[in-house]
This record gives sequence, C-alpha cells and structure tokens, in this order.
Amino acid sequence: MQSTTFKKNAGQVYLSLVPFFATFFAFATGHISYKIYLPIWIINVLLMIMAAWFLGAHVIKNNDTEKKQLAIVGCFLLAPTLLTSIFGGMGVPPGTVKGWIETANEQQIRFSFLIISGILIVFGFTLLREKLKQTEGNFYAQLGFASIIIAVPILIYNMSFWHSFVLETYKIKLASVSQKTPEWVLPIVNQVWILSVVEVCLTYIAIIAFVAALKSANWFRKVPSNIYIIISVLAIACIILYPIYPGFEVFSSFPYYPFMIPAIPFFMIYFIGINLLRRAGTNEKY
Repeated sequence: MQSTTFKKNAGQVYLSLVPFFATFFAFATGHISYKIYLPIWIINVLLMIMAAWFLGAHVIKNNDTEKKQLAIVGCFLLAPTLLTSIFGGMGVPPGTVKGWIETANEQQIRFSFLIISGILIVFGFTLLREKLKQTEGNFYAQLGFASIIIAVPILIYNMSFWHSFVLETYKIKLASVSQKTPEWVLPIVNQVWILSVVEVCLTYIAIIAFVAALKSANWFRKVPSNIYIIISVLAIACIILYPIYPGFEVFSSFPYYPFMIPAIPFFMIYFIGINLLRRAGTNEKY
C-alpha cells in the first residue's frame, strides 16, 4: 500500500515538474542539437507514461467504467505536453530568417505537434463534457466545449501559417536580390495576429468554464479552481489590453507574449489532466 502511494506521489511530482523544466530549458539554453535533445525527449516521454500509469491511468484495465473513462480524459489532456516537452531542446522559434531556414524541419515538427495537441485537447474536453452532463457543472462544461470547439480550428489555421507559409516566405525573401519581405505578407500577418488573439482567449475561456464545471461538480477543490480561473482571467486581460501598451507591436513584448504562446494554456489544461488522473486513481477530490 505504501509502495503504491509512493509511486502515485512520485508520478504526480514528476508530471508536475515537466512543463516547468521544458519551459526553462527552452528559454535558457535555446536550440541544441537534435542528437542531444531527441534521446532526452524520448526518455522523458517514457517516464511521463510511466508516471501517468502509476498516478491513475492503470485503472483503464479495470472494469470500473466511470474511473476508466475519467482516466482516458486525463490521458488526452496530458498528451499535448508529452509532445510539446520536446520544445525544451528545440528552444523558442528562431528570431531570424536564416535561423528558420536552417531549422526548417524542426520548426515544422514544432507546429505539427501543436496542431496534434489542439486536436487531442478537443477529444479530451469532449469526453469531459460528457462526463459532466449529469452533474451541477453541466452548464459550464457546455460553455467550455463551445469555446474550445471554436478555438482549435483557428489554432490549426494559425499553426499551419507558421508551419508552411512563414517558411516559404522566408525562402523567397532569402532568395530575392533585395531580401525584403514582400508587401503582401504584412496584411496576412496582421490577420493571423487577430485570429491568434481570438483563439488563445477562447482557449482560456474554455479553461475557466471547465474548471468552474469541475468545481460545481465537486471534483476540484475551491482554492486550486480559483487559481486556474484567476490566471486565465489575468491572461485574457493582458492579451486584450495589449494594444494600448506603450510601444505596441504585433507578436512581441511582455506581458502579452508569454500568455499568447499556445503551450502556456496547454500547460494549464495539462494540470487539469493530472488532477483528473489522480481522481481516477484514488477517487478523491482535488
């Protein structure tokens, strides 16, 4: 019994540390060779799967349908960070045209993983909405589902923009005599910026709604639920108010920039998944 409890606690600690370490290394060390970060990422993926199994995913093999379904939801919400933890080795996207061209394959993998992550989150939240239908949290779950089902198609469009359009534009720019950005690119960039604001704000709204649903259903405790909600509201405020900041510039500057990174709201969804897995494994409220 003590061994099982230790494994669950150790699994939760490891899973909780992953996004912080991935973010730290992405910003602190920047891009490193794939020969180094790829094996580390694969080991991390295996450890995350093991940790998730000990925490609550093991109930998938049981006959308890309720716990099994809850564990599956948790796994769907964990999976995006399992993929995006590779960004710790890739670093942040390059700030130069040459950097994009030199790491073209890695940038395409980055944005492909983000597209897949968005799809996995839709599956997870769809199943979670079904689980919450017979609870007091049904109304908020429906609101959250509506928000995420609008946000993710926009996310897919935006990530495909960075995946393909930006790369091809940089190739054209690098090959041209003047090496100037074509004039027709700017309107498209501004359009993507507007869509990014809508997409990320809707994602935070989905987080707020689903956390409110979990709190109303007595699945999450009041204090951690309020922390999720406060952070999400703060993020939306920073994003919406960004155009009035001094020195406003599209796709840059604190406090707008960190909240606009897709991985940030994904991390919050990830922690919801951790708590749902824990609940599936212990039937406790978190």
